[in-house]
Amino acid sequence: MNDSPRVVIRSKKREEVSPSNFNFNIDQVLLDNLPPGIRTYRSDAWQLFQKMPMPGNKDEAWRRTDISRLRLDQFVLPTNNYCLDLPPVPEALLKPLTGQEFSGQAVLLPGGCQVQLNDDLANKGVIFSDLKTAEKKYPEYLGQIQGKAVNPKEGKFAALTASFSQTGIFLYVPKGVKILNPIQTLLWAPGVNLAHLAHILVWLDEGSEATFVYETSSPDDNGDALYSGLVEIVTGANAKLRFVELQTFGRNMWNFSHERALVDRDASFDWIFGAVGSHLTKNFSEINLVGSGAAGKMSGFYFADGKQHLDHDTQQNHLAPNTTSDLLFKGALLDESRSVWQGMIYVAPGAIKTDGYQANRNLVLSKNARADSIPGLEILADDVRCTHGATVGKIDREQVFYLMARGIPRKEAERLIVEGFFDQIMLRIPFEEIRRRFQESIEKKMSSYLVG
Repeated sequence: MNDSPRVVIRSKKREEVSPSNFNFNIDQVLLDNLPPGIRTYRSDAWQLFQKMPMPGNKDEAWRRTDISRLRLDQFVLPTNNYCLDLPPVPEALLKPLTGQEFSGQAVLLPGGCQVQLNDDLANKGVIFSDLKTAEKKYPEYLGQIQGKAVNPKEGKFAALTASFSQTGIFLYVPKGVKILNPIQTLLWAPGVNLAHLAHILVWLDEGSEATFVYETSSPDDNGDALYSGLVEIVTGANAKLRFVELQTFGRNMWNFSHERALVDRDASFDWIFGAVGSHLTKNFSEINLVGSGAAGKMSGFYFADGKQHLDHDTQQNHLAPNTTSDLLFKGALLDESRSVWQGMIYVAPGAIKTDGYQANRNLVLSKNARADSIPGLEILADDVRCTHGATVGKIDREQVFYLMARGIPRKEAERLIVEGFFDQIMLRIPFEEIRRRFQESIEKKMSSYLVG
């Protein structure tokens, strides 16, 4: 019998019972085997995790995303014995997403991982390691970045992952080292009732350059699964990082993540983001421009159908003078799906000469689909230029008529319009293979619409 505390949720239409606690115990982390600094980080996060309530609709950031039906007590952490019969990684996911050879590749699996790095880069001091190895072999490096971009106190799921993360990656690029070919990491998360907790840490030292590709994926299983992730990125002075992130989870995944990049003086950070999977997603993505002359760019693509719920909360924080940020998110929705985008440009006192831009465009393709778009500005400095915009609309009937008048059937015309809607995002992506993956996602999502 399960004796975990329970919360009764009542409404006019239903009464349901939702277990309120995870069954995890800090003993599962084996703290005694970790270096002192890492042990303190995890144990402090555990204390926070125990004190924090689950987020609910009284929290402003969660007001439009209901997780009351998430049964917390069903999830277990992966073990080697549990993972023996899980489906393998599809070969298609292991191909280079950038059309170039890897400089390094990691595959994160329940209960294990595979990591490889070009020997020449290893000889130059580049570290590319799974999280467990990094905790034991490189604790002095890890201690300089872990918890610096994302603090575990930022939320229940942030503290959960900081305490119990079973997998993850640590990438360190030394001063002046330029990695020509991308480094790619795939997290494969099959299994029912599994909690996949991952911590990704990327640190580019002064004057270095790299492209890092991170994909999270899973099959469609007949039962719930959970992903909770932390992504911490530090881009040093004059460094250049392109971070490509794709989310292609199965329809059974509850997906939560806290992600933040710190961009130092005259550094450049280009974030390319695509999301088409999961049952429900709540994602916090932030760029903190902490040094004068820092630049951050964020290009986001999402497409939801069925009853998917995708919630993306973005922040562009200008914390130093002469910084620039540019964010464009575009999404389409079918069936009874819903998207939420909440964006904020924050300009700190003294952050003069700031140039910030954000826009969110949504295309609603079904009468029962819904998109919420909430841009925001908070400006506490003079001599700045900040603009924002948001739109939610349907397919333009005049565009459909124009194409049909030239002999194109209605459904085909609508497909072309949807593809054209995303062109502005596609043009921001320098990799043909990633554009192809996005276009395939559009075609797959549109297939049921076109035959309907």
